[in-house]
Amino acid sequence: MSNTQSIIQLEEKAVNIRESIIRMLEHAGSGHSAGPLGLADIFTALYFDVMRIDPKNPTWEERDILLLSNGHCVPVQYATMAEAGYFPKSELLTLRKFGSRLQGHPERLKLPGLENTSGPLGSGLSQGCGIALGMRLDKQKQRHVYVVTGDGELNEGNIWEAAMFAPKYNLNNLTVIVDRNNIQIDGPTEVVMPLEDLKKKWESFGWHVLEIDGNDIETVIDALTMAKAIVEKPVCIIAYTIPGKGVDFMEQDYHWHGVPPNHEQAKQALHELRTLRGKIRGEHE
Repeated sequence: MSNTQSIIQLEEKAVNIRESIIRMLEHAGSGHSAGPLGLADIFTALYFDVMRIDPKNPTWEERDILLLSNGHCVPVQYATMAEAGYFPKSELLTLRKFGSRLQGHPERLKLPGLENTSGPLGSGLSQGCGIALGMRLDKQKQRHVYVVTGDGELNEGNIWEAAMFAPKYNLNNLTVIVDRNNIQIDGPTEVVMPLEDLKKKWESFGWHVLEIDGNDIETVIDALTMAKAIVEKPVCIIAYTIPGKGVDFMEQDYHWHGVPPNHEQAKQALHELRTLRGKIRGEHE
């Protein structure tokens, strides 16, 4: 399989994941749309190319660890895990239902393959630091920890406590991916609480920082591969993404941060995603 063909297949998987997100949210009647759609390419790269994992053995002792700190975006993780074979896709329609393993925020003990419980924002990077340090103490040199955070989540002080901790202990087995989509529930991030210059902030805390297009799967894979090769410090990848990516009427609109599509909106979204799949195939014919 050529590299170009591999990227095509990954791009199509990302479309599959976006379609699953739309169906899940419509059926649930609640949940977050914009962030999960924007993160689909990053999760595709992690689960299908970068991470050392085994969906048939989710507790494999040599697996890499992925922590979703902004837990409200968990529909993208559920959809990706189902695509990867952790559980049947039919279970996706139980999202947010009473007794479901697929709650509105991830619950580690409910679903094999989830590595953390996430509700209150800001704790994921601290969790990742503890796990990465534990791996270091256990001399597990092949394993890596990935933490996905939202940009609005960086308003939380706990994030910056962890950001100080990781370089002190040279946690070069830790990569944080900041979903820089420039929105949060109350509006644009730079209106609610300005974050820039974000790259310089992370660098001042002692991190190696990469800035990438988070909706370009090949670029995401290259950055995550590079992050593992950097041994002198932990790595922060600032991934610029489009909230609502793939659905024109959702893109860049912060109002879709915490709103699901209704039936007609879901129908339109799925039509746009089918068109996107055709475009992906056509570009490489």
